[in-house]
Amino acid sequence: MNATIQRIHEKKFAGKCMMISFANYNIGTLWQSFIPQRKLITNTCSDGMYSLAIYPPDFFTHFSPSALFERWAAVEVNNFDNIPAGMKTMIVPGGLYAVFHYKGLHTDNSFFQYILQTWLPASGYQLDNRPHFEWLGEKYRNNDPESEEEIWIPIQ
Repeated sequence: MNATIQRIHEKKFAGKCMMISFANYNIGTLWQSFIPQRKLITNTCSDGMYSLAIYPPDFFTHFSPSALFERWAAVEVNNFDNIPAGMKTMIVPGGLYAVFHYKGLHTDNSFFQYILQTWLPASGYQLDNRPHFEWLGEKYRNNDPESEEEIWIPIQ
């Protein structure tokens, strides 16, 4: 599994978020709340959606399945004008990302385990404390083994 290394500029997002843990990973609730209101966001940059995660700084060094982190269902926006009521905004700082193409079910955690436990230690990079995200573009299909997405891991 190869990664491409990409540097991004700051990105702006609008969407919904919730605190979640891997032990109680009820992300479906977040997406069910976001999807019906997604089209109300009129200043989007693309048709794709983003699943973002903001982890505390020591989340992976002292990993616990019950540790909370912030999960977002969002779209990238050009600006924060006219954001619908009930939506929140977030800015992801620019920087380096390792980008992986993933095909399969989003419930298969082995890919993330490979990235964090095998690829990252051998890469010469370190995990950076910026949001992680998945870009869910035109080939993304929820609960479909043929689904495709991009996984973006912040590195330094």
